[in-house]
Amino acid sequence: MKVCGIIVEYNPFHNGHLYHVQQARERTGADVVIAVMSGNFLQRGEPAILDKWQRAEVALQNGVDLVVELPIEWAVQSADYFAKGAVQLLQKLNCDYLCFGTEDEATFDYQAFGQFVLHHQDQITKAFQELPDQTMSYPQKMTQVFKHVYPEISLDFSSPNHILGLSYAKENATYEHPMELVPINRKGAGYHDEDLSEETIASATAIRKALTESRSISATVPSETETFLKIASLQTWTSYWPLLKYRLLSSTVDSLQKIYQMTEGLEIRMLEAAKTANTFYEFVEQVKTKRYTWTRIQRLSCYVLLNIQKEEMREQQMQEYIHVLGFTTAGRACLKNKKTLALFAKIGKKEAQVAKLLVRSDQIYRLGGEVAEQVFGRKPVFIETIEEKKSFT
Repeated sequence: MKVCGIIVEYNPFHNGHLYHVQQARERTGADVVIAVMSGNFLQRGEPAILDKWQRAEVALQNGVDLVVELPIEWAVQSADYFAKGAVQLLQKLNCDYLCFGTEDEATFDYQAFGQFVLHHQDQITKAFQELPDQTMSYPQKMTQVFKHVYPEISLDFSSPNHILGLSYAKENATYEHPMELVPINRKGAGYHDEDLSEETIASATAIRKALTESRSISATVPSETETFLKIASLQTWTSYWPLLKYRLLSSTVDSLQKIYQMTEGLEIRMLEAAKTANTFYEFVEQVKTKRYTWTRIQRLSCYVLLNIQKEEMREQQMQEYIHVLGFTTAGRACLKNKKTLALFAKIGKKEAQVAKLLVRSDQIYRLGGEVAEQVFGRKPVFIETIEEKKSFT
């Protein structure tokens, strides 16, 4: 059985994602496509517009065979940690391939890049530490580092998908049996493109923007996505801003310093901004700096909202489990061969002790609107395997 893994967020699932699933299956000849999907809070520090169960169901209805959750301790992280958690899950599920979107399919050898980093990590670390300008953002720093240590290739760490592809390659190379990397060119709009053009593939950013402006997104998403978007309570930072503001204003500086990744006086900046900001947008604008980007502040805001402290983040990342969100007939058959793994089909009291941050984040996610129970009593979504997969051209 050939198994292809993909790493996704689906915020929400759109036609570009459908194309990705189709290409993953076609290019690898996979019998099963497994998606590691972020839970209810996402890599860039945002709440998911639809909850994880809704997004998993849409994925299964559109060609994915098995959806497992990337828990919050890995999901709301910079690219390297995000990749570490996701690749780790795909490795445990014995995937043969990892297929991901990129802007550099034809010109860049991700497999070779991963091997280069594996064998030159000390050199890379030294170059990073010796950068003359430590006020640069992380992407800017890494671009400068690789100009020095790997001048044969041109690397630009400013593209979100390219950054993730590089991180997948680095993490994948650390395993005894690395997956074969299968990059595919993104089709249609760019990651940050906010325009909802007449094309049938638009970015998730543009789709979310259109939803806030009550414009139609029918041409850009499968019907199952559109159905959920019409009936669900759509979650954004606007929903959680009053909760975040309360958390900040009711906290002391000392308590905020214990929050994961709270460094260099950011707790002071966040407290001061919370006193005057009326919206989450105003709040981030006041806190961010050249060094601390909008995304970094959003992630930190998630950690504050969820009260994730430094020590418990480290402890949680040591836990090993796989939370199954849904499967098709083929996906369920694939899981039957994985009896040695700590598979959580349902989360009860015992599982909740292992997945503490997952449970807490899901309970707080529900406070943002009319959201169904996310943890207890939830079983994996089951969709019968669709013999004739949807076709997108």
